[in-house]
Amino acid sequence: MPGVQIGLRDVYYAIMTYDGMETFKEGVTPEPDKAGYETPKRLAGAISANINPNASTETLFADDGPYETASTVGQITLELNVADLPLEVQAELLGHTITSNGILIRKATDVPPWVAVGFRSLKSNGKYRYTWLAKGKFSAPEQANETKGDSVSFQTPTITGSFVCRDCDGEWERHIDEDSESFDPQIAANWFTSPVYEPAP
Repeated sequence: MPGVQIGLRDVYYAIMTYDGMETFKEGVTPEPDKAGYETPKRLAGAISANINPNASTETLFADDGPYETASTVGQITLELNVADLPLEVQAELLGHTITSNGILIRKATDVPPWVAVGFRSLKSNGKYRYTWLAKGKFSAPEQANETKGDSVSFQTPTITGSFVCRDCDGEWERHIDEDSESFDPQIAANWFTSPVYEPAP
């Protein structure tokens, strides 16, 4: 029996280096119809990852009734809540500068890089669903600070990303389920080494 998602862990991000023939890093050789990424890095302390594709469906009415329908994916948003966002991670995800003595400097001219985000979600049957979002940019998170009172109130940051389809192939998301009949354990074993696993035809 298929399981129901009940958990979240192992959040990774990977800086995108090229998308088709468009390059984002110096010294990178692009390949047509492919995308390139740096080695994924783990972001510890995953709490929640909410993906909203903002899909919409429109129906054409003709001959006194519904005649045709079409759907489209809108702006894809990811709200990622984690235990902490270390300054080094903020610098990477948001295009900020971090000095050699650990000072994070934010500027109005900072440009966030394109990134992929992956994670896995535990299901009620003990199996996992694995996910990668292919191409997006994050915006600066809100900074909430509250004095400590009689009880502890955890102040965990949420960072929001806007994701799009890759130019090279139109992909924006991929999944695999461990409880699927066609599940290949080798794919799961290598899931977080790269967000560009090429499926068999």
